[in-house]
Amino acid sequence: MTNVTDLTADEARRVILRAQGLIGADARKGGVRGMLRRLGAVQLDTISVLARSHELVAYARLGAVGRPEIERSYWHDPSQSFEYWCHAACILPIEHWPLYSFRRRAFRNRRYRWHEVPDSVDKLLQQVRDAGPLTTSDVGGAKNGGPWWDWSDSKIGLEWLLDIGEIACVRRVGWRRVYDLTERVVPADLLADDLTDEECIVLLAAIAGRSLGVANRTDLLDFLRLRGQFAAMLDEALLSGAAGLVPVKVAGWPAKKGHANAWADPQALESEPRGRHRTTLLSPFDSLIWHRGRTERVFGFKYQLELYVPKEKRVHGYFTMPVLSGGRLIGRVDPAREGTTLVARQVHLEPGLSPAKWADALRDALWSAAEWVGCDAVRVERTDPPELAHHLTTSP
Repeated sequence: MTNVTDLTADEARRVILRAQGLIGADARKGGVRGMLRRLGAVQLDTISVLARSHELVAYARLGAVGRPEIERSYWHDPSQSFEYWCHAACILPIEHWPLYSFRRRAFRNRRYRWHEVPDSVDKLLQQVRDAGPLTTSDVGGAKNGGPWWDWSDSKIGLEWLLDIGEIACVRRVGWRRVYDLTERVVPADLLADDLTDEECIVLLAAIAGRSLGVANRTDLLDFLRLRGQFAAMLDEALLSGAAGLVPVKVAGWPAKKGHANAWADPQALESEPRGRHRTTLLSPFDSLIWHRGRTERVFGFKYQLELYVPKEKRVHGYFTMPVLSGGRLIGRVDPAREGTTLVARQVHLEPGLSPAKWADALRDALWSAAEWVGCDAVRVERTDPPELAHHLTTSP
C-alpha cells in the first residue's frame, strides 16, 4: 500500500476519543441525537445497575442530561431512530434503515436465528397490521415460563418479523419494544431506497470507520458483525477505497512488516485532537470499549465483564464499569444502589498509577454518577490499593 500515514499509539488513541465524542470542541454538539449519529450505533442491554446502557453512553459524553430527555431523544414521534442488529441489538439513526437491507435479506433467506420460526407468523403480521402498534403483552406475552430464552411463539414471530423488516421498533414503553408495520413508522423515501448488499457494506464501513476513528479490520468486522461473504465485501470496500477510509500504521499495533495495520477516517487525521473530557464511568457496552481486544490494544486495559462469571471467581465484580480520565482508562468500579446511596462494592486503580494522583478523579466519577441517578451519598466497600478508600467518600 502507498501513502500510509504513521501514527503513534497516543495519536491513534486521541483520534479515537474524538471520533467517539469524548474530546473535542464538537463533542456535545447536537445533544443525544447528534451523539447517536456520531457513534452510528448505541448498544442496548437489559441490565440496569445505575441506569440502562444506552443512558450511560449519553451520560459519559454529555454529562448529567436528564434520563427522560435521553429517552425522548432516542425514541420520539416522528421517529428519530430504530432498533436493529449492528454490533449487537442497537439503537440506530432512522436514516440508516436502507443500509441494513443486506441483513434483512440474509435473515429472510435463512428463516432461522435462535428459534424455529412458527407457522403462525403470517397471522401475527396481520394482527400487527390490524391492531398495531403493539407489544408482546398484547399478543400473549414473551415467555413460555422457562429460562429467558424460552420465548413464546408470539415473541419469536414478532422478532422474526423485525429481523426481516416487515415490522419495526422505533419506540419503547418502559422497557418493552413497541412493534408496528414498517411502512407506518419508517419514512417512505427510506423504504424506497433499495441498495445492493455491496452498497450496504460500503456505506456501513464508512460509518464504522468514522465512529471508531482508527480501526483495524477486526474492529470494523466487530462493529458491524460481518462474516463470510459480507466480510469479503468489507475487505473489497477497504482495498478499493470505496469505503473512504485510508490506510495507517499505528505503532505497537499488530502488523506485517512494512504494511499498514489499520484504517482511518481521513477527516479525523486532518487536525490534531485537542481538549480533555471530564472523568466518567463507562458502560461495559459503550462502543469505546465493547471490543475487549481493541480496548487492550488502545488503552492497555484488560477488561472482562464478570456478570457471567461465578461469584466466587470474580476479580473485579458483577458489573464493573471502567473509569475514563485524562483520555485513559485509570480504573474500574463495581457499582450498586441502596436507596439513595451509590455503593461502590469495589474500586480498583490500574497497577502502576499513584493513588495520590488519581484518587480525586475516581471520587469525582463516583459522586457525579451518584448525583445523576439521584443518590445523595456514596459508600465505598473495598478498594485496591487499600489507601484509596479514605479519599473516595468525601463529597467534592
